[in-house]
Amino acid sequence: MQISTTTNPTPVDDARLAEIHANPGFGQHFTDHMLTVEWTPDASWHAARIEPYGPLTLDPATAVLHYAQETFEGMKAYRHADGSVWTFRPEQNAARMVRSSQRLAFPELPVDDFVELVDALVTADQRWVPDNSSGGGEKSLYLRPFMFASETFLGVRPAQHVTFMVIASPAGAYFKGGIKPVNLWLSETFTRAGRGGMGAAKTGGNYAASLAAQREAIEKGCDQVVFLDDQEFTYIEELGGMNLFFVHKDGSIVTPETGTILEGITRASIIELAGKLGHAVEERKFSLDEWRDGVASGEITEIFACGTAAVVTPVGELRSPSSVTAAPASTELTMQIRDALVGMQFGRSEDTFGWMHNVC
Repeated sequence: MQISTTTNPTPVDDARLAEIHANPGFGQHFTDHMLTVEWTPDASWHAARIEPYGPLTLDPATAVLHYAQETFEGMKAYRHADGSVWTFRPEQNAARMVRSSQRLAFPELPVDDFVELVDALVTADQRWVPDNSSGGGEKSLYLRPFMFASETFLGVRPAQHVTFMVIASPAGAYFKGGIKPVNLWLSETFTRAGRGGMGAAKTGGNYAASLAAQREAIEKGCDQVVFLDDQEFTYIEELGGMNLFFVHKDGSIVTPETGTILEGITRASIIELAGKLGHAVEERKFSLDEWRDGVASGEITEIFACGTAAVVTPVGELRSPSSVTAAPASTELTMQIRDALVGMQFGRSEDTFGWMHNVC
């Protein structure tokens, strides 16, 4: 794909960038450039360009503002000790965006084009990828590819003008004071998605649906919310933005099956990695009672959650209005898996799967 570039005439200076990298937070600072590509039925994907980062001008009747036709991805770029920059399984993000696009009635952006476009922005703004070589940290450049209905039109139908963009933001380590278990609140009121809905698509509406429950979780002193299925209110689905794994005393692992939940790329990677480490992973329905009884009996020895931001985190207590389920005592396998993934991502251990993609 032909990509034109207009260099930002006033990039962030080196001194300010060093300050940002020292304490980047998450989603607070953005790189000098952004990437944009447009789609229409006649021209297909066209007008790919990198230009200075800045606000968008949207007509009040822009379709996405009224009908929420949009999808996005979340991924990271990592600087290795030799200065090179890599991404983790970007083709999987691209493939998931294709699946999300099918569900949202969007045109499909080919996998190779997605990877090329993301690479182009990372290359243009590579100085924004933090360097962890001095302290073995976990700072990275968070990448946000997204697609939205940009047609000016009021009417319930797929948009005839679509915009795909990529923006980037340096991100600090998810856990600033060291890894600690996250406590979870069980939502007994809200569900995140239902059969035949958009739960398996990465679209903003799913996250909007989680916000009221997440607010309740925070009010109860918890970090994340657990959602149950919408049919029987019995089976574990996922957290507000993370997938779950349950480790049994025989070493086997269970993770809730997909269909109404997002097919996390970290989740898929853990399934492969755990298998290589000798742990059978089963994807199936997993009930709330099985969680509670398994912890009480000692059958469940570890519980962990995963996602792009935190990678892998131990799960602490499960709290609800009527009960508290204690955290399993062990985090041994949890940390082994986390260390293996983080090691690959930052180039500190061998990538035996071929998951890392060299950008520049």
